[in-house]
Amino acid sequence: MATCEEGMNVLGMFNRGRDRHIGFYHESDLELSKCIECGQCVSVCPVGALSEHTSWRQVLSLLQSKRKIMVAQTAPAVRVAIGEEAGLAPGSVTTGQMVAGLKRLGFDYVFDTDFAADLTIMEEGMELLQRLKLAWGLEKSAGTPPPLPMFTSCCPAWVTLVETEYPELIPNLSSCKSPQQMMGATVKAVWCKRNNLQPEDVCMVSIMPCTAKKHEAARPEMGRDGYKDIDHVLTTRELGRMFRFQHIDMASLPKDSYDDPMGTGSGAGVLFGNTGGVMEAAVRTVYEVVTGKELPHLSLEAVRGLKGTKEASLQLQLDGDTTKTVRVAVCSGVVNARKLVEDVRAGTANYDFVEVMSCPGGCIGGGGQPKTKGPDVLQRRMAAVYSIDSNMHLRKSHENPQIKKLYADELGKPNSEEAHHLLHTKYHDRSTERGSGAVFAKEDAPMPEEVAAALHESNMPGPAAGWKFQPLFKPQQQPEAPPRRQPATRGF
Repeated sequence: MATCEEGMNVLGMFNRGRDRHIGFYHESDLELSKCIECGQCVSVCPVGALSEHTSWRQVLSLLQSKRKIMVAQTAPAVRVAIGEEAGLAPGSVTTGQMVAGLKRLGFDYVFDTDFAADLTIMEEGMELLQRLKLAWGLEKSAGTPPPLPMFTSCCPAWVTLVETEYPELIPNLSSCKSPQQMMGATVKAVWCKRNNLQPEDVCMVSIMPCTAKKHEAARPEMGRDGYKDIDHVLTTRELGRMFRFQHIDMASLPKDSYDDPMGTGSGAGVLFGNTGGVMEAAVRTVYEVVTGKELPHLSLEAVRGLKGTKEASLQLQLDGDTTKTVRVAVCSGVVNARKLVEDVRAGTANYDFVEVMSCPGGCIGGGGQPKTKGPDVLQRRMAAVYSIDSNMHLRKSHENPQIKKLYADELGKPNSEEAHHLLHTKYHDRSTERGSGAVFAKEDAPMPEEVAAALHESNMPGPAAGWKFQPLFKPQQQPEAPPRRQPATRGF
């Protein structure tokens, strides 16, 4: 509960004595609450009373039925954490054994989400470059140019936070789908066509470090022609349960490889698992596309590490002697995201590109990761991700040969009409849909007397310091209670 109160204030203590319990504010259910489904409450619950909505039994049933072609994809952060489910030390890299384990479970194909991360960089990087050119006056827009800073859209919990609490920032979000959704869309629309398959004959399963990915996959816009891009999402913990249930000792399996063509990813794609990784991967590509020169140092140290908020700047030399400065920021954790957003809205922070991940440390600290205890778990996982990147021959998204082939054969070029139809999406103002009629407003917004009285009468604790309830609609007038009948006589 304390974890949630730090940034979201969705869970709280209600009533007193034997009736005291943990629940959602206003006693609403999850869908009506302000929850962004990041899963941090699940990760830290000391008694296991909270858990994600599991899908591993349904997936196992599909694997055993062999009714569909089963395809799995694994996120970058999973490969440095799944070993903990097998008893290995935090930060153990078990990519090959994980792939072997998935094939032992019965998956027909195992693809690497790093491929889709590279695809994301191509789309997101070119989208950023287009916004910058419009802001710099190098290009003209037919309509209203998209605003800066551009925020990343890879983290579904962050997207939900924007839609429900900061809808005015929706135009600032990149229109790119997350790597998970790009992989699903590409498999169903491109890979199936290449292999003369129908999308409905393929079951796409994602192995993710994140509980919010389950909600993202269920969004109605994440699919087309009656089918979804992603059919099921399993957390890292769920995959560990599947291995144990099927008596598969993943750690002892011989290494296996991802399947082509979507098993080829770059070191830049791997970096998506760490906070700052999306930014670093984007810089590697945007710098070379703009300047035509190689980046002097691939490692962008200014955005590395577990610090909640980091800043950096990049000098881009355009045609001739023109040089432009691109200001970037990286933050992880909802508290840090809120502070950064408030600074941007107040005009005290001026950036061009901002990466936001709702979980501390990024995806390596996701709500679906193993519940390993220890003070340095995130540091070890983060170091493992950087180690994978530094040891790879292919370290830039735009140099991925399978990405080049995808654009040459199917998509044309980044941000083309075909790419937009398949790889981009839209977001919606949902500020009036959630929160049981209440949102959190700045402290300078007055709390109506009737709301304050209702909070007092229900013994419900107030929200975190600095925020207050503000109703979106006027509470219904309650009928006055009849006078209490007095006893005829007093007695003991």
